Amino acid sequence: MSNVEQRPFVPAKKVASDYPLIDSDPHIKRVLSYARPSDYLVGGVTAAVGPGLMLLWEKISPSQVGRGGFAPIMRLSGVIGLGAGFLTFYQRSILRFYGFTENKRELEMDMKEMVTKVKAGEPLYGTSSTSPYIQGVASRNSRYSGVWLHILPWFNLVNHNQHGIDTAKYYQQAERELEAEKVGK
Repeated sequence: MSNVEQRPFVPAKKVASDYPLIDSDPHIKRVLSYARPSDYLVGGVTAAVGPGLMLLWEKISPSQVGRGGFAPIMRLSGVIGLGAGFLTFYQRSILRFYGFTENKRELEMDMKEMVTKVKAGEPLYGTSSTSPYIQGVASRNSRYSGVWLHILPWFNLVNHNQHGIDTAKYYQQAERELEAEKVGK
């Protein structure tokens, strides 16, 4: 008899959305690599708004803080702007994984990436040095965390296999592609 306690698997909740779910808990690397140029643009504009407004307000109504008084304010608004820009950029990208915004490009990228991994015999979502229990805890803690990114920034940094989708579609597509390659030869 084993003294290892078996814990129940908690499946990801299916959330109704207008577009197909790609991943309910994508790793941060995937979210960043699937970002669109428009995400970079919106994030950059968001990052620049804070310091830009500080400069505008200083021109309109000078603070007259004296020599060296304005630089720390600009540094602070720059750091806050960079944080806000990154979070905006990240949220725009992750919402496509959840199917909350249009995600046709990401669906194609996901299928291509996962089918390539299937053909190479690699695990779909990478390998992890943590126990299955810790992987489950990490998954439950960061699942759909992008929805609440403006309240508590939380990112998935753990590879695990609990992503709220049926991975059979990747294996079926890989089989179709391998069969087509055989027929083509």
